Amino acid sequence: MAFSDDIGRFRKGNPSPLYLQLQDLIRNAIGEKLLVQGNAIPAERDLAIEYDVSRITVRKAIGGLVEEGLLTRRRGAGTFVAGRVEKSFSKLSSFSEDMAARGRTSSSTWISRSAGQVNPEEAMALGLSPGAPVFRFNRIRYADEEAMALEFSTIAGYCLTSVDGVTDSLYAALEAAGSRPVRALQRLRAVPFGGEHARMLGVDAGHAGLLIERRGFLRDGRAAEFTRSYYRGDAYDFVAELADI
Repeated sequence: MAFSDDIGRFRKGNPSPLYLQLQDLIRNAIGEKLLVQGNAIPAERDLAIEYDVSRITVRKAIGGLVEEGLLTRRRGAGTFVAGRVEKSFSKLSSFSEDMAARGRTSSSTWISRSAGQVNPEEAMALGLSPGAPVFRFNRIRYADEEAMALEFSTIAGYCLTSVDGVTDSLYAALEAAGSRPVRALQRLRAVPFGGEHARMLGVDAGHAGLLIERRGFLRDGRAAEFTRSYYRGDAYDFVAELADI
């Protein structure tokens, strides 16, 4: 069955540019659940042949939908209907817990795990003295094998006994050690991904991202965690519940 049998073809007499018409067909198919999360989109060459347009037209149409967050490109695999994740800003939870709550399977690729002494930026964030021990955990986070975020965490040395205590969920390891944060301060800002970060997430350099800096605190007020997470802007929505108290 041709892809156009699922999403339709161009309407005769439509004066809109062809790339916008193709975008509308795919966008409407996603909105009507004719295409759902994880569905593959045909290759540019195949779409160009099927719709009798140039590959430049197809590339422009697909690129626009990627920027909207409706489609996602996976290097070496193709283009797929994206599944956006809503992450609450009002609940203190880990990436693994967020994914489990949404029925998705989380996994990680370690960039590095190490023990060392606090640097000036970490000392300021964690309120530690120069030379204090810390553990650093840097990794790529995946949901259903799709790269979603980069996570760079520094944990105060009094919270864990060694780097080997963290296998998948950092918060699970902290909880097992009796050092899970009970409150946190977070700051979010938009950032474009640089070349190295983009490469690790499988997106183009300059791709829109969201940086969250989190400082987590223990019940006794001591700082436990300083984490910088770079989330793909096309895969995440951040929500917060507000109340008039």
